[in-house]
Amino acid sequence: MAGDVVLSRELKSLQEEALFGRRDRPAAPPAQPAPSPPSGAEAVEEAAEERQLRDQLGDLMSEVTDFFEEAEKGIAAHPAQSVVGALLVGILIGRLLGRH
Repeated sequence: MAGDVVLSRELKSLQEEALFGRRDRPAAPPAQPAPSPPSGAEAVEEAAEERQLRDQLGDLMSEVTDFFEEAEKGIAAHPAQSVVGALLVGILIGRLLGRH
């Protein structure tokens, strides 16, 4: 029962903080006018750049997929070594982040 009172007070204080936060927030900036549509040559150049970007992203996705497939094969072939390696990496990261 006492926990409900504490929880209710906490919720009320959070609601008040949210309400005051909205009041203190500046108004949204005015919308910028839409840019003018590109001319024919600019549109062709943008389309070529988009195609090149999509091709590069496709290649990246393919490489990432291949990497994860190889990692899965390696983990399946050596599960105990993979667990020990992951544990050691976790400990190392924990120690590095734990120090200020």
